[in-house]
Amino acid sequence: MQNYNDIKLKELKKWKKKIRKKPSIIDKASKETQNKINSVLPQKYHEILTVAIKNMTKMVLFGSNYTTKKPILDISLEERDNLALEKIKIYKRTAMIEGAGTGAGGIFIGLCDFPLLLSIKIKLIYEIASIYGFDTNDYKERLYILNIFQLAFSSKEHVNYVFENMECFDDFKHKLSDNINEFDWRSFQQEYRDYIDLAKLFQLVPGIGAFVGAYVNNKLVDKLGEYAIYAYHMRILDDKDYAVKKENFIYTKYKNFINKIK
Repeated sequence: MQNYNDIKLKELKKWKKKIRKKPSIIDKASKETQNKINSVLPQKYHEILTVAIKNMTKMVLFGSNYTTKKPILDISLEERDNLALEKIKIYKRTAMIEGAGTGAGGIFIGLCDFPLLLSIKIKLIYEIASIYGFDTNDYKERLYILNIFQLAFSSKEHVNYVFENMECFDDFKHKLSDNINEFDWRSFQQEYRDYIDLAKLFQLVPGIGAFVGAYVNNKLVDKLGEYAIYAYHMRILDDKDYAVKKENFIYTKYKNFINKIK
């Protein structure tokens, strides 16, 4: 009988295979369609979204209001997963209530949904990070949180790029800069906007805004929670596997070198 960690490692490998898939023709067409939609949306809409994401990014990197939870230590992966799933349920309910309320309020109140939902999502990932034992007071861990966010809400092409960096995060995070100006928040905000703009646009339509807001917010938070769990499984479960692969790689290079000089 397989233990819990072995089962989750198999699930993780399937998820990683899905994430690594290259953009399809449909993915590329969707991106082009989104670009056209962006060109007809009101300028005020673009301004609110851009400012909201820029400020949220700064709060994530330097804000103390997201660092209230201490990392949980000395519990099993199964216990961590159960805690994370409970948190996701709570935040999904919060997001649904918020989406229904702002969606029912018309176009101007509906615009307030964007920064509110951003805050809910980011707070959720911080909670999940602490559940899996990672200290969010560490600036580098906050960068990882932003990478999880991008992984869940970006075009397939950008997902592939972000995922390459995330797979070996623990191996190179000490090389990352502490300079906020080196974080590409412009790509971050544009990818996020392109991902959710169409769905959130229907939330501004009178009569159906409340229903759309509740439904879309529920789905977005659910996906983010799922990706966050897999992202931290990748840090926990892949450690030993990655170390073995790295050791084998070094040994192979050494062996090839010895064969050349014989």
